[in-house]
Amino acid sequence: MYEKTTHDIRVSVHPVFLDEQSAPDRNHFVWAYRVNIENKGDETVQLVNRHWRITDKLGRQHEVKGAGVVGEQPVLKPGESYDYTSGCPLETPSGIMVGSYEMRTPDGGSFWVDIPAFSLDSPHDKARIN
Repeated sequence: MYEKTTHDIRVSVHPVFLDEQSAPDRNHFVWAYRVNIENKGDETVQLVNRHWRITDKLGRQHEVKGAGVVGEQPVLKPGESYDYTSGCPLETPSGIMVGSYEMRTPDGGSFWVDIPAFSLDSPHDKARIN
């Protein structure tokens, strides 16, 4: 489990390799990741945008930007949390993801919340130390 708190918003991520959806012989590796977003502050916020940076084992980067998460823009009152599950395919047996969520406040202000960097590891990675 990876966890980070920014501006009283705690983001926890739990990645899982999906062997049954992967095809290592075709360089296709798939992970699911479960995210929990918890409002530990005293102000209602709405998640309006996401930004991901995905880096595979070879250092190739891919950015994903868009509205909300999994088709939703959840509103979190103080003490509430929101869970969702999504996925990530890569052409390499490992990688890393990191990102941020833009949160909007009732007065129209906004701020960005960090998503902790998390490792995408599979049993198919034959990592070697020099």
